[in-house]
Amino acid sequence: MSAGPAGPDPAAAGGPTRPLPPLRFGVLGCASIAWRRTLPAIAGSEHTDIVAVASRDTARAERFAERFGGVAVSGYQRLLERADVEAVYLPLPTGLHAEWAARALRAGKHVLTEKPLASTAEQVAELRALADATGLLLRENRMFVHHPQHQHVHRLLADGAIGHLRTLTAAMAIPPLPDEDVRYRPELGGGALLDVGFYPLHTALVFLSPPVELVGAHLARDRARDVDVGGSALLCGGDGATAQLTFGFQHAYRSAYELWGERGRIVLERAFTPPPTWQPLLRIERQDRTETLTLPAADQFRASVERFAHLARGGGVDREHLDTATRAAALVDQIRARAAVSWSAPQIRATG
Repeated sequence: MSAGPAGPDPAAAGGPTRPLPPLRFGVLGCASIAWRRTLPAIAGSEHTDIVAVASRDTARAERFAERFGGVAVSGYQRLLERADVEAVYLPLPTGLHAEWAARALRAGKHVLTEKPLASTAEQVAELRALADATGLLLRENRMFVHHPQHQHVHRLLADGAIGHLRTLTAAMAIPPLPDEDVRYRPELGGGALLDVGFYPLHTALVFLSPPVELVGAHLARDRARDVDVGGSALLCGGDGATAQLTFGFQHAYRSAYELWGERGRIVLERAFTPPPTWQPLLRIERQDRTETLTLPAADQFRASVERFAHLARGGGVDREHLDTATRAAALVDQIRARAAVSWSAPQIRATG
């Protein structure tokens, strides 16, 4: 599992060190996730500042800058040319991640992309090579792993609370999206697998022993839009434990996983996108009793951006993070190539 949140290192032996200045972010795109979750975290941390916000729509950039700080910039390339921008946060559609992350690295900026890092394993490999060549930090905003609730689950497993893990089930699904949503556009990296499928897939990589291999998969594709709107996958870990994953844009909302061992189960609802004020409820079910633990609330977006700032300020290179992104991208490629496909009529968003 990825390391937890971290700010600047504490004082080294021999006396306190001077606090590091906040990492200066430029924002490349004005997506909903940026407005709702990530930019409030960046603007609210003492370790990060927003100095510029870019959009192809100047009025939209101005609205974001007015709320979160910095100046509005018309066009993405102009932001990359700014000397006051040290790092770029990139919440563009998935299909644009590889191009603009590469441009940002070539411009000398550290890069934090929204998840996933890129659309294919080949693109991830190219970005890794570029980050290595430039000596710059490259991470995807895999924010959910920074929530301490998952570390608590790890401790329970390590302490034998449910015995050896046998099966993991994980699901992330949402109702149909508005017709104009970019996640319905294949040329922009649309589809449920790359979007909500990210969470159950990475949950499997967190808890299953390597190597994690694909056993089988199914994708439901929207015939009119030619994107996957749902799917499932079966994975197997190196010790024989399996993972059953479900994802899609066709369901009532669910965000959860369950670990089923030889002596019990651990169940976590609202596992992937809890608000900062949410106190997680962790259920441990055994043969003769059920125990529910209430865990502390945490802001996983803020933890993610502060970890990024710490690493960008010289806190080290987290190669495990990019190794995991590489393994996930390879599994996504395999699911696309090997999945049984069914075709469905367009999904209509419910109203009222």
